[in-house]
Amino acid sequence: MLNFKKPIHFLTALALFFCLPVASHAATKSPATSHKIVDIQVFPKDVSLFSSRDSQSIIVQAVRADGVTLDVTSKARFSILDSAIAKASGNVIRGVKDGATKIRIQYAGRKFDLPLKVSGATKDRPISFRLDVMPVLTKAGCNTGSCHGAARGKDGFHLSLFGYDPARDYNDITRQLSGRRINLALPHESLLIEKGIGAVNHTGGEKIKKGSPLYKTLVRWIEAGAPNDDVSKVAKVNRIEIYPKSMVLEGAGAKQQLTVRAVYSDGTNRDITSRASFITNNERSAAISETGAITAGVRGEAFVMARFDAFTVGSPVIVLPKNAKLDWPNIPENNYVDKLINAKLKKLRMTPSELCSDRIFIRRAYLDIIGKVPTPEAFQKFIADKDPKKRDKLVDELLGRKEFVEMWVMKFAELLQIRSDGNVNRGISYKATVLYYNWLQEQIANNVPMNKIVQQLLSSKGGTFSNPASNFYQIERDNLKVTENVAQVFMGMRIQCAQCHNHPFDRWTMDDYYGFMAFFTQIGRKRAEDPRETIVYNRGSGNSVHPVGRRVMAPKFLGGVAPDTKGKDRREVLAQWLASPKNPFFARNLSNIVWAHFFGRGIVEPVDDVRISNPPSNGPLLDALAQRFTSYNYDFKKLVRDICTSRTYQLSTRANPSNELDHRNFSRSAVRRIRAEVLYDVISSVTNTANNNKFRGLPRGARAVQIADGRTSTYFLTTFGRATRETVCSCEVKMEPNLSQALHLINGSVQAKIAQGGVVAKLLATKKSPKQIVDYLYMHLLSRKPSKKEMDRFNKFLAEDKNTRQVLEDIFWALVNSKEFIFNH
Repeated sequence: MLNFKKPIHFLTALALFFCLPVASHAATKSPATSHKIVDIQVFPKDVSLFSSRDSQSIIVQAVRADGVTLDVTSKARFSILDSAIAKASGNVIRGVKDGATKIRIQYAGRKFDLPLKVSGATKDRPISFRLDVMPVLTKAGCNTGSCHGAARGKDGFHLSLFGYDPARDYNDITRQLSGRRINLALPHESLLIEKGIGAVNHTGGEKIKKGSPLYKTLVRWIEAGAPNDDVSKVAKVNRIEIYPKSMVLEGAGAKQQLTVRAVYSDGTNRDITSRASFITNNERSAAISETGAITAGVRGEAFVMARFDAFTVGSPVIVLPKNAKLDWPNIPENNYVDKLINAKLKKLRMTPSELCSDRIFIRRAYLDIIGKVPTPEAFQKFIADKDPKKRDKLVDELLGRKEFVEMWVMKFAELLQIRSDGNVNRGISYKATVLYYNWLQEQIANNVPMNKIVQQLLSSKGGTFSNPASNFYQIERDNLKVTENVAQVFMGMRIQCAQCHNHPFDRWTMDDYYGFMAFFTQIGRKRAEDPRETIVYNRGSGNSVHPVGRRVMAPKFLGGVAPDTKGKDRREVLAQWLASPKNPFFARNLSNIVWAHFFGRGIVEPVDDVRISNPPSNGPLLDALAQRFTSYNYDFKKLVRDICTSRTYQLSTRANPSNELDHRNFSRSAVRRIRAEVLYDVISSVTNTANNNKFRGLPRGARAVQIADGRTSTYFLTTFGRATRETVCSCEVKMEPNLSQALHLINGSVQAKIAQGGVVAKLLATKKSPKQIVDYLYMHLLSRKPSKKEMDRFNKFLAEDKNTRQVLEDIFWALVNSKEFIFNH
């Protein structure tokens, strides 16, 4: 119960809970930046033209010494060394006759020669429904979810969303309402065209300009008799390329034109800039036109994308104020993490915060690595240590403790949804849950490489008791969900969209989805002698059927090849690829998960939403972490050491004028609420009540971090956002503070725990003075001593009330309720 006789103590607690001191900002000085051109890039690096209709636009980008990029295409001179083969109209190259030559680009006293090859210069390319007409419908927005691509279409006309089913689209355009949507006799009067240009009433208004390239393509197709494609002969898009690959624009209004090229399965390529759809994820910083022209706005970062066919590609854009200055101090770099973080910060004209103090670091490292707070003895020993490498030594010490294993078993148990189900026919028994959890704990405790653990999970078979890893296929029995979960947990990809249509903002198609699902369609399950146990086995039969056309899909790796699975367990084939260097997504995903644990957000955020339209905030850093993780033979303990010994991890939460608005580039540490299980354990520890805790299946005194079953919880854990493990989504763990949590701490069990633990009474019994006890409480809870101002206030409380124990317990209660205690900072 609260002691309402002393309201000043209650107000002190509220003040501590809701307030954290904010340091004053240090001023930075910025000298003038150099505008000297240090590099010139030309895109693309080669040009090939394959018909009389082909052309290729070329972009010239200059790079200044300060990293700012300039679109100097309009200032560059373009010429063809052999003018009989091609001609240049500004930066656009068109073929004249077949042959090979070079394109010469000159700018600022420099010249570049690009190889040019022309073939089929006098031949017209046949019009194609899939290659020409479908891109027009996508570019004009006809097949989006808000238009005719909606589930029920629009105004009686239905197209597949973003063109995932061209065969049906062709039928609906040419056969439905015969003689109306297309008019072979008078192509210009076809309803498809007249609605598009707004000549007749159209709910969507004008989508295509009369006389534009899109208009001419539709007219040309109808004039040719609206032919369909021979699917066996028509080329497919293999990939698309976007140039430039990155931009740093200075000042509002700065421009950069993009060029986009498609590469086809027949070896040809086309400039599809006028056919691609362009998107930006930050309109205020980098707006983009229908033609791919970027215009800089306010300071910030953006990712601009081009979509064509089933592909989406993009380029990062940094926008800086005009003449933005940077006074980069002489900042030491502990390892590759710091080098790559600082490289990005320099581009942003942003300096990192100062290093955190030793007292902040020891508490941060303890909470993050082992889920505890340091004891006063450990705190004093660390503070007194004069070794300049003491932070590295502390990290190594904590990595060797069993609590580190328990922390990561808990985190991976969330990803694997380890939980029981009362109905063993559709879930797993409590016994199987505990066996599964213990198996995972044994793997991590023995430092088994993560790729080996994942391979065991994916290829598991046998009884869920005798081989606990096979519970992976018992927790989720729906093949569609298994497919999605494997992609999301082990590669960080949410491919659910591709179940019904091609992913609108990523590379994944329905073919990819059902090809990946084919690895799981031969899983067999049967009841063992013990009704609580299930036997998982390979049936050797069962296929994945594509809902469009009812095609049987061969197993195919996401973003990879279709392997030979004949006579093999398909899951074993998948396991060997997925958790290996051949799969570029595995190491990146796990590296991102580890990074997010220590910084409160991932380099890709959310960590399980990796897609082209959600790019990493620092791609080179994520690549480097993945490469190191792979080179460490997937030993994530070594990866944790790299992260925790970096200067970046050790930065203060205090902002400076350059980074006060930064929340994604790790220029300063983030203030993070302690997660539910750790907070429960820490409160139990500091109040000396851990031995009173009892969780199902665990001995008295066990930590909440050790709970095996996702269905085992308490009111405290639920209030503070413990994952129920119902889904694999990272969003299950709730880290946001809320009023319910504050009220629970103020009115809940904290006061009772303080009384039960008797920490203050025991300290008083040792004849410690009130000041010594307050010092002890501060060091144990906050890893610091009280300030003079705080101590003066407490002395006043002690002088007003002669019940010393009650006052000290009120101070204890106030500290537990303080924001400084609840958060890691």
